Amino acid sequence: MMGAAPAKPGPAVNIRKKFKIPQGRKVRLREFDPAFTPPGESKRTARHEIRRLGKRMDDLQYRLFAESRRSLLICLQGLDASGKDGVIRHVLGNMNPQSCRVVGFKQPSAEEASHHFLWRIDRATPARGEVVIFNRSHYEDVLIARVHDLVPRAVWSRRYGEINRFEKLLVENGTTILKFFLHLSKEEQLKRFGQRLKDPSRRWKISEADYGERKYWESYTAAYEEALGRCSTRRAPWYVIPSDHKWFRNLAISRIIVEAMEGMDMQLPRPRVDLAAIRIKYHQASREAGRGRR
Repeated sequence: MMGAAPAKPGPAVNIRKKFKIPQGRKVRLREFDPAFTPPGESKRTARHEIRRLGKRMDDLQYRLFAESRRSLLICLQGLDASGKDGVIRHVLGNMNPQSCRVVGFKQPSAEEASHHFLWRIDRATPARGEVVIFNRSHYEDVLIARVHDLVPRAVWSRRYGEINRFEKLLVENGTTILKFFLHLSKEEQLKRFGQRLKDPSRRWKISEADYGERKYWESYTAAYEEALGRCSTRRAPWYVIPSDHKWFRNLAISRIIVEAMEGMDMQLPRPRVDLAAIRIKYHQASREAGRGRR
Protein backbone atom coordinates (compact mmCIF):
# COMPACT_ATOMS: atom_id res chain seq x y z
CA MET A 1 0.00 0.00 0.00
CA MET A 2 2.84 2.39 0.75
CA GLY A 3 4.03 2.14 -2.84
CA ALA A 4 0.72 3.08 -4.49
CA ALA A 5 1.09 5.86 -7.05
CA PRO A 6 -0.82 9.06 -6.30
CA ALA A 7 -3.91 9.77 -8.37
CA LYS A 8 -3.45 12.15 -11.28
CA PRO A 9 -4.97 15.45 -10.14
CA GLY A 10 -5.79 17.05 -13.48
CA PRO A 11 -9.17 15.56 -14.47
CA ALA A 12 -10.26 15.16 -10.84
CA VAL A 13 -9.88 18.89 -10.19
CA ASN A 14 -11.94 19.72 -13.30
CA ILE A 15 -14.71 17.30 -12.39
CA ARG A 16 -14.85 18.58 -8.85
CA LYS A 17 -15.10 22.21 -9.90
CA LYS A 18 -17.65 21.56 -12.62
CA PHE A 19 -20.21 19.83 -10.43
CA LYS A 20 -19.62 21.49 -7.07
CA ILE A 21 -22.34 23.89 -5.90
CA PRO A 22 -20.71 27.08 -4.58
CA GLN A 23 -21.93 28.35 -1.25
CA GLY A 24 -24.88 30.71 -1.64
CA ARG A 25 -25.62 29.80 -5.26
CA LYS A 26 -29.25 29.57 -6.35
CA VAL A 27 -29.62 26.15 -7.98
CA ARG A 28 -31.60 25.39 -11.12
CA LEU A 29 -31.27 21.72 -12.01
CA ARG A 30 -32.28 22.36 -15.62
CA GLU A 31 -28.86 23.97 -16.00
CA PHE A 32 -27.20 20.59 -15.31
CA ASP A 33 -27.36 17.97 -18.07
CA PRO A 34 -28.01 14.56 -16.45
CA ALA A 35 -26.62 12.87 -19.60
CA PHE A 36 -23.35 14.84 -19.61
CA THR A 37 -20.09 13.05 -20.37
CA PRO A 38 -16.80 14.88 -21.02
CA PRO A 39 -15.03 14.71 -24.40
CA GLY A 40 -12.50 11.92 -24.59
CA GLU A 41 -14.14 9.83 -21.86
CA SER A 42 -15.86 6.53 -22.63
CA LYS A 43 -17.23 3.53 -20.81
CA ARG A 44 -14.16 1.54 -21.83
CA THR A 45 -11.60 4.05 -20.57
CA ALA A 46 -13.66 4.73 -17.44
CA ARG A 47 -13.49 1.07 -16.43
CA HIS A 48 -9.70 1.18 -16.13
CA GLU A 49 -9.70 4.58 -14.45
CA ILE A 50 -12.27 3.53 -11.85
CA ARG A 51 -10.19 0.45 -11.08
CA ARG A 52 -7.07 2.59 -10.60
CA LEU A 53 -8.92 5.08 -8.43
CA GLY A 54 -10.36 2.22 -6.40
CA LYS A 55 -6.87 1.02 -5.51
CA ARG A 56 -5.89 4.53 -4.51
CA MET A 57 -9.05 4.83 -2.43
CA ASP A 58 -8.13 1.62 -0.61
CA ASP A 59 -4.68 3.00 0.20
CA LEU A 60 -6.12 6.28 1.46
CA GLN A 61 -8.70 4.51 3.59
CA TYR A 62 -5.92 2.44 5.14
CA ARG A 63 -4.13 5.67 6.08
CA LEU A 64 -7.33 7.14 7.51
CA PHE A 65 -7.86 4.05 9.67
CA ALA A 66 -4.22 3.90 10.80
CA GLU A 67 -4.05 7.61 11.61
CA SER A 68 -7.40 7.40 13.48
CA ARG A 69 -7.72 11.15 13.93
CA ARG A 70 -10.31 12.07 11.32
CA SER A 71 -13.27 10.53 9.49
CA LEU A 72 -15.15 10.69 6.19
CA LEU A 73 -18.91 10.96 5.68
CA ILE A 74 -20.33 10.40 2.18
CA CYS A 75 -24.00 11.25 1.59
CA LEU A 76 -25.82 9.83 -1.44
CA GLN A 77 -29.14 11.36 -2.46
CA GLY A 78 -31.21 10.90 -5.57
CA LEU A 79 -34.58 9.86 -6.87
CA ASP A 80 -35.48 6.18 -7.34
CA ALA A 81 -33.18 4.35 -9.81
CA SER A 82 -30.57 7.14 -9.78
CA GLY A 83 -27.93 4.63 -8.68
CA LYS A 84 -27.22 5.00 -4.97
CA ASP A 85 -26.83 1.22 -4.57
CA GLY A 86 -24.70 1.09 -7.71
CA VAL A 87 -22.28 3.69 -6.38
CA ILE A 88 -21.96 1.79 -3.11
CA ARG A 89 -21.22 -1.43 -4.96
CA HIS A 90 -18.96 -0.23 -7.79
CA VAL A 91 -17.20 2.76 -6.23
CA LEU A 92 -17.27 2.37 -2.48
CA GLY A 93 -17.00 -1.42 -2.62
CA ASN A 94 -13.24 -0.86 -2.71
CA MET A 95 -13.36 0.20 0.93
CA ASN A 96 -12.24 -2.20 3.65
CA PRO A 97 -15.36 -3.18 5.65
CA GLN A 98 -13.27 -3.22 8.82
CA SER A 99 -13.53 0.58 8.94
CA CYS A 100 -16.41 1.34 6.59
CA ARG A 101 -20.17 1.29 7.18
CA VAL A 102 -23.20 1.85 4.98
CA VAL A 103 -26.28 3.28 6.70
CA GLY A 104 -29.63 3.45 4.95
CA PHE A 105 -32.30 5.85 6.15
CA LYS A 106 -35.89 4.90 5.41
CA GLN A 107 -39.13 5.84 7.15
CA PRO A 108 -38.31 6.63 10.80
CA SER A 109 -39.25 4.06 13.42
CA ALA A 110 -41.62 5.03 16.24
CA GLU A 111 -38.63 5.63 18.51
CA GLU A 112 -36.79 7.73 15.91
CA ALA A 113 -39.89 9.78 15.16
CA SER A 114 -40.23 10.64 18.84
CA HIS A 115 -36.87 12.47 18.76
CA HIS A 116 -35.47 15.44 16.85
CA PHE A 117 -34.99 14.49 13.20
CA LEU A 118 -31.19 14.61 13.54
CA TRP A 119 -31.13 12.18 16.48
CA ARG A 120 -30.92 9.04 14.36
CA ILE A 121 -28.43 10.72 12.03
CA ASP A 122 -26.04 11.75 14.79
CA ARG A 123 -25.92 8.18 16.11
CA ALA A 124 -24.75 6.92 12.70
CA THR A 125 -21.95 9.42 12.01
CA PRO A 126 -18.41 8.05 11.60
CA ALA A 127 -15.95 7.53 14.43
CA ARG A 128 -12.33 8.61 14.02
CA GLY A 129 -10.61 6.51 11.36
CA GLU A 130 -13.92 5.43 9.85
CA VAL A 131 -15.77 5.98 6.57
CA VAL A 132 -19.57 6.04 6.65
CA ILE A 133 -21.82 6.13 3.60
CA PHE A 134 -25.37 7.41 4.01
CA ASN A 135 -27.76 5.83 1.50
CA ARG A 136 -30.27 8.65 1.74
CA SER A 137 -29.65 10.91 4.70
CA HIS A 138 -30.86 13.71 6.94
CA TYR A 139 -31.89 15.52 3.76
CA GLU A 140 -34.94 13.28 3.49
CA ASP A 141 -36.40 15.56 6.16
CA VAL A 142 -36.39 18.52 3.76
CA LEU A 143 -37.27 16.43 0.70
CA ILE A 144 -39.94 13.76 1.20
CA ALA A 145 -41.15 15.50 4.36
CA ARG A 146 -41.68 18.65 2.30
CA VAL A 147 -43.13 17.07 -0.83
CA HIS A 148 -45.67 14.96 1.07
CA ASP A 149 -46.48 17.49 3.80
CA LEU A 150 -45.34 15.14 6.55
CA VAL A 151 -44.58 18.15 8.74
CA PRO A 152 -45.75 21.78 8.54
CA ARG A 153 -43.82 24.24 6.39
CA ALA A 154 -42.71 26.08 9.52
CA VAL A 155 -40.98 22.88 10.66
CA TRP A 156 -39.18 21.77 7.49
CA SER A 157 -38.19 25.32 6.54
CA ARG A 158 -36.07 25.76 9.69
CA ARG A 159 -34.32 22.44 9.15
CA TYR A 160 -31.91 23.87 6.56
CA GLY A 161 -30.25 25.95 9.23
CA GLU A 162 -30.25 23.04 11.67
CA ILE A 163 -28.58 20.83 9.06
CA ASN A 164 -25.91 23.42 8.34
CA ARG A 165 -25.11 23.82 12.04
CA PHE A 166 -25.01 20.04 12.49
CA GLU A 167 -22.62 19.56 9.58
CA LYS A 168 -20.45 22.45 10.75
CA LEU A 169 -20.08 20.71 14.12
CA LEU A 170 -19.07 17.44 12.42
CA VAL A 171 -16.45 19.21 10.29
CA GLU A 172 -15.03 21.05 13.30
CA ASN A 173 -14.58 17.69 14.98
CA GLY A 174 -12.56 16.22 12.11
CA THR A 175 -15.15 14.79 9.71
CA THR A 176 -14.80 15.48 5.98
CA ILE A 177 -18.26 15.57 4.36
CA LEU A 178 -18.99 14.86 0.69
CA LYS A 179 -22.59 15.08 -0.53
CA PHE A 180 -23.60 13.73 -3.93
CA PHE A 181 -26.92 14.35 -5.66
CA LEU A 182 -27.32 11.75 -8.40
CA HIS A 183 -29.02 13.78 -11.14
CA LEU A 184 -31.21 11.52 -13.29
CA SER A 185 -33.57 12.46 -16.12
CA LYS A 186 -37.21 11.45 -15.94
CA GLU A 187 -36.82 9.50 -19.20
CA GLU A 188 -33.82 7.54 -17.93
CA GLN A 189 -35.63 6.71 -14.70
CA LEU A 190 -38.53 5.17 -16.62
CA LYS A 191 -36.08 3.23 -18.79
CA ARG A 192 -34.43 1.76 -15.68
CA PHE A 193 -37.81 0.84 -14.23
CA GLY A 194 -38.44 -1.11 -17.45
CA GLN A 195 -35.08 -2.86 -17.15
CA ARG A 196 -36.01 -4.03 -13.66
CA LEU A 197 -39.19 -5.58 -15.04
CA LYS A 198 -37.17 -7.54 -17.60
CA ASP A 199 -34.40 -8.67 -15.24
CA PRO A 200 -35.48 -11.37 -12.74
CA SER A 201 -32.48 -10.58 -10.53
CA ARG A 202 -33.65 -6.99 -10.05
CA ARG A 203 -37.42 -7.38 -9.81
CA TRP A 204 -37.23 -7.39 -6.03
CA LYS A 205 -36.45 -3.65 -6.25
CA ILE A 206 -39.78 -2.87 -7.88
CA SER A 207 -42.22 -0.91 -5.73
CA GLU A 208 -45.69 0.50 -6.27
CA ALA A 209 -44.31 3.80 -4.96
CA ASP A 210 -41.79 4.03 -7.81
CA TYR A 211 -44.43 5.04 -10.33
CA GLY A 212 -46.57 6.94 -7.86
CA GLU A 213 -43.68 9.21 -6.94
CA ARG A 214 -43.13 10.22 -10.57
CA LYS A 215 -46.14 12.54 -10.43
CA TYR A 216 -44.25 14.57 -7.81
CA TRP A 217 -41.22 15.04 -10.07
CA GLU A 218 -41.48 18.83 -10.22
CA SER A 219 -42.09 19.06 -6.47
CA TYR A 220 -38.99 16.95 -5.77
CA THR A 221 -36.99 19.07 -8.21
CA ALA A 222 -37.95 22.24 -6.33
CA ALA A 223 -37.17 20.59 -2.98
CA TYR A 224 -33.75 19.43 -4.17
CA GLU A 225 -32.93 22.82 -5.65
CA GLU A 226 -33.58 24.54 -2.34
CA ALA A 227 -31.69 21.93 -0.31
CA LEU A 228 -28.69 22.07 -2.64
CA GLY A 229 -28.65 25.86 -2.68
CA ARG A 230 -29.13 26.40 1.03
CA CYS A 231 -26.97 23.55 2.33
CA SER A 232 -23.92 23.53 0.05
CA THR A 233 -21.24 25.15 2.16
CA ARG A 234 -17.52 25.61 1.79
CA ARG A 235 -16.84 22.87 4.34
CA ALA A 236 -19.67 20.50 3.37
CA PRO A 237 -20.32 20.99 -0.36
CA TRP A 238 -22.94 19.42 -2.58
CA TYR A 239 -22.02 17.92 -5.96
CA VAL A 240 -24.59 17.46 -8.73
CA ILE A 241 -23.48 14.28 -10.52
CA PRO A 242 -24.89 13.54 -14.01
CA SER A 243 -26.25 10.01 -13.63
CA ASP A 244 -27.94 9.01 -16.89
CA HIS A 245 -24.68 7.21 -17.76
CA LYS A 246 -23.74 4.91 -14.92
CA TRP A 247 -20.09 4.68 -15.92
CA PHE A 248 -19.62 8.44 -15.79
CA ARG A 249 -21.51 8.72 -12.51
CA ASN A 250 -19.12 6.21 -10.96
CA LEU A 251 -16.06 7.83 -12.51
CA ALA A 252 -16.97 11.34 -11.34
CA ILE A 253 -17.68 10.25 -7.78
CA SER A 254 -14.49 8.17 -7.64
CA ARG A 255 -12.38 11.14 -8.70
CA ILE A 256 -13.98 13.52 -6.23
CA ILE A 257 -13.60 11.11 -3.31
CA VAL A 258 -9.96 10.36 -4.08
CA GLU A 259 -9.08 14.03 -4.47
CA ALA A 260 -10.84 14.91 -1.22
CA MET A 261 -9.09 12.11 0.67
CA GLU A 262 -5.72 13.13 -0.74
CA GLY A 263 -6.42 16.65 0.47
CA MET A 264 -6.82 15.33 4.01
CA ASP A 265 -3.04 14.65 3.96
CA MET A 266 -3.29 11.66 6.30
CA GLN A 267 -0.09 10.44 7.91
CA LEU A 268 0.75 6.94 9.08
CA PRO A 269 1.42 7.01 12.84
CA ARG A 270 4.86 6.36 14.21
CA PRO A 271 5.46 2.95 15.80
CA ARG A 272 4.67 2.88 19.52
CA VAL A 273 7.38 0.35 20.30
CA ASP A 274 11.19 0.34 20.32
CA LEU A 275 11.91 -1.02 16.83
CA ALA A 276 15.53 -1.81 17.66
CA ALA A 277 14.43 -4.00 20.59
CA ILE A 278 11.74 -5.65 18.44
CA ARG A 279 14.30 -6.42 15.71
CA ILE A 280 16.54 -8.16 18.27
CA LYS A 281 13.59 -10.29 19.42
CA TYR A 282 12.69 -11.05 15.82
CA HIS A 283 16.21 -12.25 14.97
CA GLN A 284 16.33 -14.34 18.15
CA ALA A 285 13.00 -15.96 17.30
CA SER A 286 14.19 -16.59 13.73
CA ARG A 287 17.35 -18.33 14.94
CA GLU A 288 15.38 -20.49 17.36
CA ALA A 289 12.94 -21.41 14.62
CA GLY A 290 15.88 -22.33 12.36
CA ARG A 291 17.38 -24.60 15.01
CA GLY A 292 14.01 -26.27 15.48
CA ARG A 293 13.81 -27.16 11.80
CA ARG A 294 17.21 -28.88 11.80
